[in-house]
Amino acid sequence: MTDKVTAPDVVEEPTRRRQLSGPWALLPYISAIVVLILSINQLFNFGFFVGYTFLSNQYAYIIAGLLLPLIFIMWPATTKSSRTSVPIYDAILALATLVICFFFAYSSEKILDEGWEYLAPDYAIYMSYLFWALIFECTRRAGGLAIFTIVVVISFYPLFADVMPGPIAGAAATLPDTAIFHTMSSESVLGIPLRAFTNLVIGFLVFGVALQYTGGGKFFINFAFGLLGHVRGGPAKVAIFSSGLMGSMSGSVITNVLTTGVLSIPAMRRVGFSRSYAGGVETCASTGGVLMPPIMGATAFIMATFLEVPYIDIAIAAIIPSLLYFFGLFIQIDSYAAKNDLKGLPQEELPSLKQTLKEGWHFIAVFVILVWLLVFLKQEAIAPFYATALLIIINQIFPYSRWGWEDLKKFVMGTASLFAELAGILCGVGLIVGALAVTGMSGTIANDLIFLAGGNALVLLFMGALTSFILGIGMTVTAAYIFLAISLAPAVISAGLDPMAVHLFILYWGMLSFITPPVALGAFAAATVAGAKPMETGFQAMKLGSIIYFIPFFFVLNPALILQGDAYTITKVVLTALVGVWLIASGLQGYLAWVGKLDIHPQGGLVVRALIILAGLALATPGGGLIPFTNYELGAYALILLAPAIIVTLLVNKRKSIATG
Repeated sequence: MTDKVTAPDVVEEPTRRRQLSGPWALLPYISAIVVLILSINQLFNFGFFVGYTFLSNQYAYIIAGLLLPLIFIMWPATTKSSRTSVPIYDAILALATLVICFFFAYSSEKILDEGWEYLAPDYAIYMSYLFWALIFECTRRAGGLAIFTIVVVISFYPLFADVMPGPIAGAAATLPDTAIFHTMSSESVLGIPLRAFTNLVIGFLVFGVALQYTGGGKFFINFAFGLLGHVRGGPAKVAIFSSGLMGSMSGSVITNVLTTGVLSIPAMRRVGFSRSYAGGVETCASTGGVLMPPIMGATAFIMATFLEVPYIDIAIAAIIPSLLYFFGLFIQIDSYAAKNDLKGLPQEELPSLKQTLKEGWHFIAVFVILVWLLVFLKQEAIAPFYATALLIIINQIFPYSRWGWEDLKKFVMGTASLFAELAGILCGVGLIVGALAVTGMSGTIANDLIFLAGGNALVLLFMGALTSFILGIGMTVTAAYIFLAISLAPAVISAGLDPMAVHLFILYWGMLSFITPPVALGAFAAATVAGAKPMETGFQAMKLGSIIYFIPFFFVLNPALILQGDAYTITKVVLTALVGVWLIASGLQGYLAWVGKLDIHPQGGLVVRALIILAGLALATPGGGLIPFTNYELGAYALILLAPAIIVTLLVNKRKSIATG
């Protein structure tokens, strides 16, 4: 008898971390626990430290001092460095980082009162040099060489800003002034990225790790297999569903691919999907998972800080765009499966949906409670802590995945690793923000971009899309978003477009490098799991996820797609967008439900598919505003394109059916 398709209790990605032992292994546990205690005290205002309240910069320095040293302890300097022992140079770097952060924490009141960010004593300047260099190395180890290079170049930009050409010229600063601004101002290392981390992100990271280690990953994957594994093209649809849910936990495309992909890709291969197609499906599903509310990647929390709105506003605005993306992906897979007659897995090989829900209903309940706390009680900073506590309590009541001592240790270690990695990247990204602030570019570059675009909002949007994509290749999504939120977003917003839509537009286009060759990091990771050619998998992912190239333009041209406007307008725009996405996805795969295969002739089939795709674009594109056609005119054009394509296809397919019948 064939074994059932079922997820392991904890689905983990391969790690680059050291396997620590002895006294070194205690440090991540201690740091994670202290960070959690400090965060809970700060956010709940418990007053653990009677008669003493941390200044905002002091709190940030302490969090950095607890987490950044872990990067030197947990991540080797090179691939050849020891994975089991901590060399003396890493111990020295970790100690230096700890000492410097706590020196700044101790001096936090003087930094504010005496304006050290502009004029600091010599010893503070030297400490700033050292802290700056240590952040570089933290960023390299946590984020990789590409983001490290960009952070280094841009953070030194103030030294030569005055000799740069035209639009990228700015006010120059000396090396000491740049160093103290980076390390002591509220606009660089202590700026928006780290502020969002300490005030919002920590709780959601803990919730995500708790979901993973209480069996949430196993539940979501088994639930998806039980629900959809048996239908046409079932394993590919499972990938969409499970990766969408897993994205809420990990916030990382690569993590999604390497966790859900190890189950979904082999299952797709079993029912007839090619290696590259299976890898492409998993890549697209994992990319969309990071954009799916209620818990999105760390970038969404930083966006909330930038826009000065509650995080739940970002999550609500992202609902329709993410659903449109997954709907388009679902239709593409269904059309491909129908066209190629790909079945699902046998029911007897799949997890029992009833048993899965019996053992994991509390995961859904906790998500519902989290959403209730976010939406109705507006408790975004503390909601994930309540949800995490409830999840762990329920987990200990039920026998299915009850933690023992070792499980608790794994949870704390996973939390420490995630905290440290993200803190290292965000401190590096903060240097980018600081460089733009100290040179004055963050205030002038918007006017320069408007001038270059001739004041045309559509040109600015295309510039933004291209720039977001290019930056997404070399930077993390968070770094690319922050850079463009400072430099490009104000210019586009000043052209009359909705701020929320513009910031989501930047986020979406920054994500596209994961599915677009020649980089396509998500696709390359999926190709490794599938045993496929990386570039071929990248092009499959690009085709499958093609609707995501259009969705940002749809919602930035009409904010009704991010639920801004009256109920009638929102309903009308969403319905036409759904029909449009359905037609686009069907045309791309060559099969339209209730019509049949669209490849009716070697050349004629291409014409039919092109007409259906164009009709879908006409329907999905919001009329008015920057588009010189009304919604009714676009609907009429769509009908003119669609009617002959469907009629011809129906007639040809009917004739073929009679001939073969």
